[in-house]
Amino acid sequence: MRGTIAVEGTLSPVADALRREGYNVVGTEGDLSQVNAIVVSGSDDNLLGRQDILAEVPVLNAEGRTPEDILRSVREKLALEP
Repeated sequence: MRGTIAVEGTLSPVADALRREGYNVVGTEGDLSQVNAIVVSGSDDNLLGRQDILAEVPVLNAEGRTPEDILRSVREKLALEP
């Protein structure tokens, strides 16, 4: 498994692309403490309407991007992690 990525529920094409590449995909509504990155449908002042998220992982905005673009960004961001 390459890592765990939280993907907002409206982004099923992105979730499917990540799964095909071997990533574990979870929703954004649960505990996000163990994810390696978060993909959201657009930028917002408070992530997904939740104020309880304290994540020190990349948050990727999928707005206007293809699933392949997001997959490329996830690979790049995770490659930079120690």
